[in-house]
Amino acid sequence: MKKMGVLLLIGALVLISCGKSNGAKEDNKAGTTAGQTINQEKTDLSKETAEYKKYVENQIDMLLKDTENFAQLLKDGKLDEAKKVYPLIRMAYERSEPIAESFGESDIKIDYRLVDFKEEFKKEDGWKGFHRIEKILWEQNTTKGTEKYADDLVNDIKELKAKIATIEVTPDLMVTGAIDLLNEVSTQKITGEEEVFSHTDLYDFRANIEGAQKIFELFKPKLEKKDAKLVATLDSEFKTVNELLDKYMTDDKHYKLYTELTKEDTKALAEAVTKLGEPLSQMGIVIDATPKK
Repeated sequence: MKKMGVLLLIGALVLISCGKSNGAKEDNKAGTTAGQTINQEKTDLSKETAEYKKYVENQIDMLLKDTENFAQLLKDGKLDEAKKVYPLIRMAYERSEPIAESFGESDIKIDYRLVDFKEEFKKEDGWKGFHRIEKILWEQNTTKGTEKYADDLVNDIKELKAKIATIEVTPDLMVTGAIDLLNEVSTQKITGEEEVFSHTDLYDFRANIEGAQKIFELFKPKLEKKDAKLVATLDSEFKTVNELLDKYMTDDKHYKLYTELTKEDTKALAEAVTKLGEPLSQMGIVIDATPKK
């Protein structure tokens, strides 16, 4: 998730949260006398946050193991094999971005695109990570020159793993993270800007959707008690997006190149993501306090 414009879905979430907060204040003023308060019971989401942290830790463990194997392929000069596993390896990072990208320094080392690096640092020197390796593999069609970047990438992922072990996951981080993942799809995956050299954007697209859906699934039991209709809508919209992505799979793991999609294909994907983003922006109600019975 790199630099982007105003995140509309987050804005929707903020507006919803503010509206609910203001409404609660007005109700308290109208329904209580001086010195009285309405007891509010905040939804306990400690189980969900713990499970999500474990999920991300498992994803990063997988990322590290796969990247170590990837680095060996690069050192062995196995170009075709390296190209084939490159997009699969990255999916673990893409699923984990709500937490992984909270460590900005690590994200720059691991996942920055060239355009973002040059915009921020006004140079190409120092740029590394997955996309640096991607550029060499596809633009130069060789593994030569990737070895140092591969070693750095393994070490940077180890550093990220250690950082993630220390983070406190909150419900707000999860809700905002799910929306961020949809924003990333709508601003980068849809346009084909993420994997500009390999055109493997559909792998990242799927992983972002899977990351958002994991958060929804963790919240789902408690969210259903507050708004069953919203849950049904989200189930339906996630299904629609996933079925569209299934159309572009070439086997049980791999996808077509993004450049092989037609304008009609990308339009359908964009519309499906937009329809999913609207109800997803309302998922924050799971955090809201409810009156004690």
